[in-house]
Amino acid sequence: MRTTKKTSLTTLLKGAAAALLAGSLSLSSAFAADFPDKDLQGVIMWGAGGATDNVARALTPHVEKYLGKKIVLTNKSGGAGAISTNYVFSRPANGYTVLYGAENPQIHGVLGLSKLDYSSFIPVNIIASGTTVIVTRADKEWKTVKDIVDDVKAHPDTIKMGTAGPGSLPFVVSSMLKTTTDMPVLTVPFDGEGPGMTALEGGHIDFMAVGLTAAREQLKAGRLKALAVVSDTAVPGMENVPLITEDFPAFKKFLPWGPFYGIFVKQGTPEEAVKALTDAFAKAVAEPQFQDFIKDFGATPLNIHGDEAVQYLKHNQSVSAWLLQDAGAAKVSPEELGIPRP
Repeated sequence: MRTTKKTSLTTLLKGAAAALLAGSLSLSSAFAADFPDKDLQGVIMWGAGGATDNVARALTPHVEKYLGKKIVLTNKSGGAGAISTNYVFSRPANGYTVLYGAENPQIHGVLGLSKLDYSSFIPVNIIASGTTVIVTRADKEWKTVKDIVDDVKAHPDTIKMGTAGPGSLPFVVSSMLKTTTDMPVLTVPFDGEGPGMTALEGGHIDFMAVGLTAAREQLKAGRLKALAVVSDTAVPGMENVPLITEDFPAFKKFLPWGPFYGIFVKQGTPEEAVKALTDAFAKAVAEPQFQDFIKDFGATPLNIHGDEAVQYLKHNQSVSAWLLQDAGAAKVSPEELGIPRP
């Protein structure tokens, strides 16, 4: 009698477990079929009119075409990207809150700004990387970055290089230059690339590393000239400007590096939602109209996702974090955060 009762209980439990599994699979299948069944929220890391905002608003109409739903865009700037990152992380991991982000969260940990970086998110798509150029005034005698380095070494602590706050593009590239060339240059900090370029045009500094998107109007107008592209591969539209690795092969260990634009959702988002978003964004980024926009914008199209995007993010973080550490600007060692040297 006891054996019969035990067998009945076991059978009952197995039946319940099978029912639960079937229900779970049914719900998963329903999610896959239905996502998205409502509009999404797109959170833009930076303010209206900035580079990330421009990319987001140019891309989103194409994505909506493939998703079949609207993405309601909201700008949440502040904290060098920490405000938007924390907001998206606070939302349910269901695929309905999407972060339009840039590179900044990758160094939040070493700067003590936030414990969150992109390892807490799934990269739906790394859309494009920004092009970094080293510029000077059009009337300067220098033709290459090697000319600058030679001049700096001949006249130590007299030539001025513009930079910006720790973690900014100018700061990281200036750290690369110092590490690679050991040149005794003076650094002058500014509150962003715009004020730095204004100072450069006015003769208050001598050269600066900036994003091509920020400098393109000055370059087109002939007020500034580009001495190098911080890349080891040719950049469309910049073929006549030397690559930084031509004169300084040691730069290659830092590359590819640069600002980037990406789409992220919180870790734990259902696989079906991630797949739907990945497919829609990949198709949207590949649209000829958007490709033309990105190239004209001065960026290099990437359109990567999955493991390739994860490895891209890890390399970018490793280079930036350790450059900040070596420059004495890190508040937390990358080693403590488990970030390997590049």
